[in-house]
Amino acid sequence: MDQILILDYGSQYTQLIARRVRELGVYTDILPGDAELTDERLAGVKGVVMGGSPWSVYDDGAPVPDGRLYGLGLPVLGVCYGAQRMTADHGGAVATLADREYGKRPVRVAGPDPLFDGVPPEFLSWMSHGDSIERLAPGFRAVAVTDNGIPAAIVHDSLPLRGVQFHPEVSHCEHGTRILSNFVFGICGCERSWTMERYIDEERGRLRERVGGSPVLLLISGGVDSTVAAALLLETLGAERVHLLYIDTGLMRKDESVEVMRTLNALGASHVHRADAEADFLAALAGLTDPEAKRHAIGDLFITVQRREVERLGLGDDYFLAQGTLYTDLIESGKGVGKQAHVIKSHHNVRSPLVEAKRAEGRIIEPLDRLYKDEVRALGRALGVPEAVVSRHPFPGPGLGVRVLGEVTKEKCDALRAADDVYIRELRARGLYDRIWQAFAVLLPVRSVGVAGDVRRYGWTVALRAVASTDGMTADVFEFPMRDLLEISAMITNRVPEVGRVVYDVSSKPPATIEWE
Repeated sequence: MDQILILDYGSQYTQLIARRVRELGVYTDILPGDAELTDERLAGVKGVVMGGSPWSVYDDGAPVPDGRLYGLGLPVLGVCYGAQRMTADHGGAVATLADREYGKRPVRVAGPDPLFDGVPPEFLSWMSHGDSIERLAPGFRAVAVTDNGIPAAIVHDSLPLRGVQFHPEVSHCEHGTRILSNFVFGICGCERSWTMERYIDEERGRLRERVGGSPVLLLISGGVDSTVAAALLLETLGAERVHLLYIDTGLMRKDESVEVMRTLNALGASHVHRADAEADFLAALAGLTDPEAKRHAIGDLFITVQRREVERLGLGDDYFLAQGTLYTDLIESGKGVGKQAHVIKSHHNVRSPLVEAKRAEGRIIEPLDRLYKDEVRALGRALGVPEAVVSRHPFPGPGLGVRVLGEVTKEKCDALRAADDVYIRELRARGLYDRIWQAFAVLLPVRSVGVAGDVRRYGWTVALRAVASTDGMTADVFEFPMRDLLEISAMITNRVPEVGRVVYDVSSKPPATIEWE
């Protein structure tokens, strides 16, 4: 099977490159950027992509590729850091820009190259870099430039080496998919042979081989990720071997627990367990205001409660712990394929010390850990998971613990639950829910003065968030119809007496993340 090999230097977008290529129907594999490129590892590889990085090529300890890379005769495409790395490795110069190029920037194609076949002579790219190519390496020429006259794409005159300073994998980059397609098919000569059905078959084989006859305990929240993971495990291993544990943390949305139990029973699960741990989680969060501290506390307690429930269930030690971890969880937690990624925010199911310990034992399985949210939805549909679950907006593992900003209390959670319920119900009623990638309410640690029935009062401030996205790696603010936004705001303040003010978050990702904490 033809494949494209991607070298990971720690960029938040590395797996997004893999996802885009898989969408084209070609298998991708990711290795650390400095991995040894053995003949065995290169079997079936038709081309290599060098990804971006938070590093600069001139930093001490900056990652470098295996010295064999450039002499393999395989087409190589450097993206951002990859292009700069390629330049520096061949005798060119890279320097810090006086003005960082970030976001949408115009690019002009300055010379013919198969990479730009079918691409207009001018288009808007997506940039995210503070360094740039100051001097081309011998044998290279620029085939595209930015509006600043800086090289945006380079190509070697005699070797199959190319680089682009922009990110064609990001959905905001015009013609990015065409550029990647030109590389994968026109330059590398790959054939389409990768499908979701093939992924399912291969993942089932890996699960059966890894798990053997052991039971599996899946920590399930009832959201899209864990529910799809449950469906895959149940179909692959059988209902008798899969135990589903739902921990009611008291940090869930309104009526969440009832819906979760209904969904799990509909999947045909034989072993569904519910643990009421609201008091435990609220006690663990008491006095904590730092987002990372809250995430770690929640993650540690999840595993503590899980261990307590395992003892109660009598599973013994011979079981695997399963999670619905996505690759976005891994890379935001600095757990990319290599060792170069920076931490954006910790996910309780990735960086918790107790999760790390379980991972070190080799007893964690994460069947979705190389998929993005939209791919998980496609997997769920292929497995027959109900559309009402598959199309549900993402919900963070720590729940309202990271949507109540500052210290978390039951009173604050109750107020946020009520406000969020009004918000989501109205989005559905107005036909807006399915047009939005993710929508939710956040309780801010701010009280403001207001008037209710001629009485002065101080109420909490709630921020509404709604974004449009395709993969969660980048997101635009949802352009809310103003009338709907005003009416929903009024409904929240009228129906939730603890809330005195509603604001709307207009930040895109990047620079913001979708969640607030």
